[in-house]
Parts: sequence; structure tokens; C-alpha cells
Amino acid sequence: MNNSIINQRGDSVTMSSREIAELVESRHDSVKRTIERLAERKVIGSPPMVEYLDGLGRPATEYLFSGEKGKRDSLVVVAQLSPEFTGALVDRWQKLEAQQADVSLDTDEGKLLVIQGLATKQLALIAENKRVTQQRDYAIETKAEIGSRREATAMATASAAVRQANQLKEELGRGLRQATVAAVEKIAKRKFGKQGFRPLKNWCAENGIQAPKVHDPRYGWVRSWPAAAWAAVYHIDLAELFGAYGEQA
Repeated sequence: MNNSIINQRGDSVTMSSREIAELVESRHDSVKRTIERLAERKVIGSPPMVEYLDGLGRPATEYLFSGEKGKRDSLVVVAQLSPEFTGALVDRWQKLEAQQADVSLDTDEGKLLVIQGLATKQLALIAENKRVTQQRDYAIETKAEIGSRREATAMATASAAVRQANQLKEELGRGLRQATVAAVEKIAKRKFGKQGFRPLKNWCAENGIQAPKVHDPRYGWVRSWPAAAWAAVYHIDLAELFGAYGEQA
């Protein structure tokens, strides 16, 4: 590649339409027409035209791309001409920019820019580390919160299951608050006789308490007598009786 067509003006790296033509192996006049067509269609900006002397010493013109805008527009031109050379153009820009960086490092201003660049990168690294740490802490807090919610949900579900089981026991006449004669006989291993319910019935009548009816598979519907009646009449504590043996009942 002819290095005479590579230019650097001030702080901007430049690339000419001739270099692009050489890179994509195309005629320079064809590249210039493509640049003019894309500029007319507002696809790219209109790059400045400069004069140079060709190989025979005759004056000629070329387009000059510079800066980030020029870099972008040159990529569009190459993509239009020969897309397969886009990567090569990117490599060429990077090489030119690296060459400019090497030259600028020799000056005090260049050294200052390097120091500033390193400081900026350091600050960016600190900010990134802080962001990662915050995300990690948030994830830990969120996980802990989710765990607490799940634990609370599990405990609530278990409590609901216990309440439902106790309610079922009450409905079957063998709970802590009330029980049928048959249920107490089974757990306490005692027999109260066919009329064993009457003392319980009399106690309820005297105390104005209505004993509820529960379903019994043998007798249909029977009375489930309150714990107070059992305690007063037969000195039986349903809480103690069914609390210890409720599962077997």
C-alpha cells in the first residue's frame, strides 16, 4: 500500500479515497463516484476534496475522510463497494490510530492524556466494581427475602392444615373442645353404658349449653358433648386425652 496517501492532520487520523480504492482493489474514479452518490443521497456526509499529484506529476483530486465521522462514512462506502473488505478497513483505521497514539506519546500533552486516560479507566473500574457489589448484595437480600416468604408461607400452610385437621376431629366428635361418648370410650378404654350420655345431657341442660350433632357411621347423627361436661361429669380432660392420643383416635 502506498503510504504517501496516508495523512495525519492535527489530532485527526485521515484516510483518502485513493487508499480505499487500493484497499478494495477498485478503480479510484469508481470509488469517487460511489462517495458522491452516497453523499447526494445523504447516506454519508460530503467529505472534503483535496488535490495531489499522480504518478506522472499531474494534478488530481481525492476525497479525504477524517475523525470519527469520516471513519464511519468510509465504512459505509466500503460496505457499498465490497462488503468483504469492511473488516480490512476497520483494521486499517485501528493501525492508523495506533500510529498516531505512538507519536502523541512523545509530547508532554500526550503523556498527560495517557495519565488522564488511565485515571478515567481506574474510575470506571471502581464504578463497575461498586455496581457489581451492589447487584450481589441485592441478589443476596432478594434471596433471603424470598426464603423468608417461602418459610412464612410454609408455616401458614402447615398451621392451616393443623387447624383443618383439628376442625375435622371436632366434626367427627373426638376433638379437644367436644367429643362423642363412643370416641371417649375408644381412647379412654372405658364403658359408660347405653345411658352414659344422660349425665352429660343433664349437665348441658342445667348450664344452658347445646351439644352439637356430628356424624357417626354406626348410629348416624349423635351428640358431641363439650369438654366442660366431660370434666364435670366424668372428670375427663379432653385436651389431655386427645392431645396425647388424638392421632390414634
